[in-house]
Amino acid sequence: MKHSTNPQTRRGQGPARRVGRTLALVLPVLLVLSGTLAVTRVNWTGSPSGSVLTASDAIDDAKGAAPVHRAPQDVLRDQLLAELQDRNPGVVLTHLQEAVNGRPSLAGHCYSIARALGRAAARMYGPVRAQSYARPVCDTSFATGIAAAQG
Repeated sequence: MKHSTNPQTRRGQGPARRVGRTLALVLPVLLVLSGTLAVTRVNWTGSPSGSVLTASDAIDDAKGAAPVHRAPQDVLRDQLLAELQDRNPGVVLTHLQEAVNGRPSLAGHCYSIARALGRAAARMYGPVRAQSYARPVCDTSFATGIAAAQG
């Protein structure tokens, strides 16, 4: 029995086989690169403004480039946490309620801000004393923050 010398009839030698092998090597590389590029363009800031934070922006920020616009809820949270250093949590919670009443767009962020205040107050005053300052601001968010700091 004689073996065929036709290259297209021998297994593994045809042009379709070569194209398949090339695709098997190139396709995963293309998928990884496209996924990496897609991830670098995701809005990681959390702000709905449509601005996109890229890795190069983070490097620029670290080098002292112009500050990026901060969301109002982030500014308020940082102000209240700083105020907590000088005032008791009851006063700070009252200021949170006043800020939410004055700017209703902050109401959706009230929970997370009050919870952050609760965690900070628990670290500063201990959970029992911090709980004594609880107010009905943003439901039970402050108390939830105190509980989260314990566990």
